Amino acid sequence: MVDVVDSATRSRMMSGIRGRNTKPEILIRSLLHRRGFRFRIDVRELPGRPDIVLPGRRAVIFVHGCFWHGHSCALFKWPQTRPEFWREKIARNRLNDARALAALAAQGWRVAVIWECALRGAQQDPNAVVERLAAWLDDANSAWFEARA
Repeated sequence: MVDVVDSATRSRMMSGIRGRNTKPEILIRSLLHRRGFRFRIDVRELPGRPDIVLPGRRAVIFVHGCFWHGHSCALFKWPQTRPEFWREKIARNRLNDARALAALAAQGWRVAVIWECALRGAQQDPNAVVERLAAWLDDANSAWFEARA
């Protein structure tokens, strides 16, 4: 199948996609900060470079885009152009995610994954997600948290 936009436009569109400070990340950070949580962002020393790190609670938070991390939800659709490339790319991303989560768990970190689909859409309530996340952060015995639509 042929792309609906020319290659220069597609290149410009793809180069505008950020790896850090995405809208979902900023939203989660803002809501956590309002609730009194203090954290570090984009800590390069940790496996997978978590989006949010709360060292005192020994917890990390990943805010995953559903497309880039291959989430099985309504926001994820396989691209029609260059399908082999995208299947390999998404598979590599998933593998990297699994490796990072395993390495963090082995180092004693508690891990939370918040999917973009849990924050976007008319039926989604980011405040409710962050309330559940805050309860998880306060419970030092919980090792894993996931928010999805």
